[in-house]
Amino acid sequence: MHTPVVATADADARVMVLRAFDRATDTLRFHTDARSPKCSVIGDGAPVGVLLYDKEAKIQLRCRGTGRIERDGPIADAAWEASTNFARRCYLGDGPGTQSDEPSSGLPDWIEGQQPTNDQVAPAREHFAVLLVTLAEVDWFFLSNDGHRRAVINMNSGVGRWITP
Repeated sequence: MHTPVVATADADARVMVLRAFDRATDTLRFHTDARSPKCSVIGDGAPVGVLLYDKEAKIQLRCRGTGRIERDGPIADAAWEASTNFARRCYLGDGPGTQSDEPSSGLPDWIEGQQPTNDQVAPAREHFAVLLVTLAEVDWFFLSNDGHRRAVINMNSGVGRWITP
């Protein structure tokens, strides 16, 4: 369940890399470019859906929660510090959605395929942000030839209930 689909209130959906889950706060963490359209849609708080699927376990999780974008502060700083320079270089390029006359990564030519130094990626920090999604509800769905099973868990109360799939 490392690459779920994340959907925002503007009905846009995209695959993102799940970086962490904080059990104490029921919060998912993703990395994003602060210039991406989803950042303005989510801002300081907006509905976000996250769809995760584990093919081997045959489990689907449909999560609903509130997202927020953090560009500065201890969470964003720690996430940046934990990233490799190769991952950080993604934020050196043109902003997401920038039009191009040919297929392009958006990265400057000098960094294509290269592992940058700390000094080279330092300017990229201003474009880095984290998307935090605090879960309110998780819809757990288990696929089985013997009959599917489904439960909905309210993350605020910790109460779950079985429902018909």
